[in-house]
Amino acid sequence: MTRYLIAGAHGQLGRDLQLALAGRHVTALGRADLDVTDLESVRAAVAGHDVMINASAYTKVDAAETDEDTAYAVNAVGVQNLAIAASETGAKLVTVSTDYVFDGSATTPYAENTPRGPISAYGRTKGEGERLALEAHPDGTYVVRTAWLYGAGGANFAKTMVKLAATHDTVSVVDDQRGQPTWTGDLAAQIVALVDSDAPAGIYHGTNSGETTWFDFAKAIYIEAGLDPARVLPTTSADFVRPAPRPSYSVLGHDAWAAAGLAPMRDWREALSEAAANGAITP
Repeated sequence: MTRYLIAGAHGQLGRDLQLALAGRHVTALGRADLDVTDLESVRAAVAGHDVMINASAYTKVDAAETDEDTAYAVNAVGVQNLAIAASETGAKLVTVSTDYVFDGSATTPYAENTPRGPISAYGRTKGEGERLALEAHPDGTYVVRTAWLYGAGGANFAKTMVKLAATHDTVSVVDDQRGQPTWTGDLAAQIVALVDSDAPAGIYHGTNSGETTWFDFAKAIYIEAGLDPARVLPTTSADFVRPAPRPSYSVLGHDAWAAAGLAPMRDWREALSEAAANGAITP
């Protein structure tokens, strides 16, 4: 019997991973249950498991600009610890990474083998986590990069948009950043398909297909919520400055799935419709 361990099990992706693995032998550990920065604790947790799925992360993108050491401890050292422990036991490790490992200057989808070039502290720490994990356990580490996540089990952009509609006549959303809204339900299912397969270790891009802007994503959310999309107004990144720079282009290519004999994830619009029906955009 295959035994699975989920780290970061109480976040929105972690919750959907538990659903995707329903009926299997799963140990679900949240932040309070497992400190990934402590190698001995990680070794103890990994023992007896065949598949490790790491959904834990320091995700405070703006706060990381002034607290990079804390972000590094979780996103880099923590991932390295999981890879070391998985290597020692022969377990597979899936660790979730991000589009922020790229600088956003591309105009065509980033391939899985594109060199990293992060422009934020958060991106640097996640990129180091990828590198350290692949070095520590090259034959058994799967890095799954994702982006623009939303789901029923946590706070996210989709829920925020619907929540703001209750108190604001209009909302302004940037129209100069492009990416791929990704439903955690689809990502969880894709990760399970990956570990169930004989796919080679390495980097995969776990985003829904297609691309859009935050502005058009917000309008689509309003439509799914039965709200008037004309209430969503476009703005630019220059008018919405935050401490951490955001990649202006975060579209990820999906060639690695085909090479592994697996289908990429479906179009983001189709996913959004099902996600909305399953409560993923309800505040």
